[in-house]
Amino acid sequence: MKKSKNFLLLVIALAVAMIISACGSGSESSDGEGSDSGDTGSSEKQIFNMVETAEIPTGDPALATDQASFIVFGQTIEGLYVLDENDKPVPAIADGEPEISEDGKEYTFKLREDAKWDNGDPVTANDFVYAWQRAVDPDTGSEYAYMFSGVIENAEAIISGDKDPEELSVEAVDDYTLKLTLEQPIEYLNSLLAFGTYLPLNEEFVEEKGDKFGTNSDNMLANGPFKLTEWDGSGLEWKYVKNDAYYDKENVSLDEVNVQVAKKPSTAVNLFETGEADRTAALSAEYAKQYKNHENASKFEELSSWYLKFNQERDGEDTPLANENIRKALAMAFDKESFTETVLSNGSVPSDGYVPKGLASNPETDEDFRDESGSLMSKDVEKAKEYWEKGLEELGKDKITLDYLSDDTENAKTTSEYFKNQLESNLDGLTIELTNVPFKVRLDKTRKQNYDIVMHGWGPDYLDPMTFLDLFVTDGTNNETSYSNKEYDQLIEDAKEKYANDPEKRWETMLEAEKLLVQEDTVVAPIYQRGRITLIKPKVKGLVEHAFGPDYTLKNVTIEK
Repeated sequence: MKKSKNFLLLVIALAVAMIISACGSGSESSDGEGSDSGDTGSSEKQIFNMVETAEIPTGDPALATDQASFIVFGQTIEGLYVLDENDKPVPAIADGEPEISEDGKEYTFKLREDAKWDNGDPVTANDFVYAWQRAVDPDTGSEYAYMFSGVIENAEAIISGDKDPEELSVEAVDDYTLKLTLEQPIEYLNSLLAFGTYLPLNEEFVEEKGDKFGTNSDNMLANGPFKLTEWDGSGLEWKYVKNDAYYDKENVSLDEVNVQVAKKPSTAVNLFETGEADRTAALSAEYAKQYKNHENASKFEELSSWYLKFNQERDGEDTPLANENIRKALAMAFDKESFTETVLSNGSVPSDGYVPKGLASNPETDEDFRDESGSLMSKDVEKAKEYWEKGLEELGKDKITLDYLSDDTENAKTTSEYFKNQLESNLDGLTIELTNVPFKVRLDKTRKQNYDIVMHGWGPDYLDPMTFLDLFVTDGTNNETSYSNKEYDQLIEDAKEKYANDPEKRWETMLEAEKLLVQEDTVVAPIYQRGRITLIKPKVKGLVEHAFGPDYTLKNVTIEK
């Protein structure tokens, strides 16, 4: 991977500085161990070099739908709340907890008065009002606008075009007082308000930039610990630099973070081993096996669910996947255990359900949602063949060709080959054509439903099963399959509204919805719940990894010398 000239000069300068200052202290060892007596109070810059696996699709919080973008926002923009090291939402721009009305629907937040954007403008209540109204405005085209639906009063009517964005029930009472009115009380509101689509935006800056807003780092503004720099909108390298306008800058140690995308796992590991990277992204199976017991290995269990997504309509025409029996056959015809053990080998575990384990527990019994819902779709090759033959008969075909869409990384290509082999071997007459494209292109093709099968991953936006279940309502912006079932839509609506104040009934309704989605209609085929193994140098302290929201935050990172 070719590095920028500035980055290479930086590495050379640091190397020279280490030689000059190494008098009696010992040089850094090959595994990243430094001197035990490193002086963190040194005037030497705190610089962290890390590797990612995907480019940034967008710098606009209203348009972002992917983890790569939300990771950037997690370092550069703060909302009313942020996640702490235990994934608990804690006040950020909010100056403490809000006043809440007796009916639990009206929230009044006081905002901290020392928060500023990196151009010097204060962060005000209007920044939230503007950002939220912009997100629900149909003209913006935000796929995550639905995150406001059923939450902020009037959001649903605005999204559907029946009301104007200005009618969203959020008000700047004054510069530092924000009032919002909910459709009904929501127990997970704090974690929702920490999510990327609820971030504030500087109205004057966004309007001045117009269509260029969020397209590169020059057209972005930060109010968080770091500013994004040197991102040209499509490149594979960028930087975070300490934001001197940040209200809590005294507690930010890092001066600079250099990020480069390595799509080949071997490149990432080589950068780590040669000291050019202090942290890798998640390792591929080959390296996960090799490094899982290494002293520099860091293991983390995620709350993300991965599954095959079946597109039922393409270019206005039904695909073979509109046939329920074909979908069920595909969902049962592959070995999940072999996949997680041999292809991933990173701590991921097979899953027979859609909502991941560990996300939420029954409010009455405290039983985990995944455990209570049970196994909904497991491997059963014989039954898969029965469904396959029945589906072919209904379609009047004896063979089918489907394309499988995936990313262009080595790990994604290996995964694609695995599923092609499994499905073609177990289902006679099936041909799988592989389409491997850059991450940003894959997102676009999925959004436009220009695919048959895609492996899709979803991590929670807040700590509740609804963050997974409401994706597949009719015409939902993240549906992307043309799935439509009035019964499913009603279950989701009931869980959001009718049973909002009846936790037990709401829970039962969500369990019923997952069963309909996976076991009966088989809109998706569950594969696994992801774990990840990364490599990180011992000198890197304080990196916080998250089970939802951005994968990690860098605010508390320090580099021991």
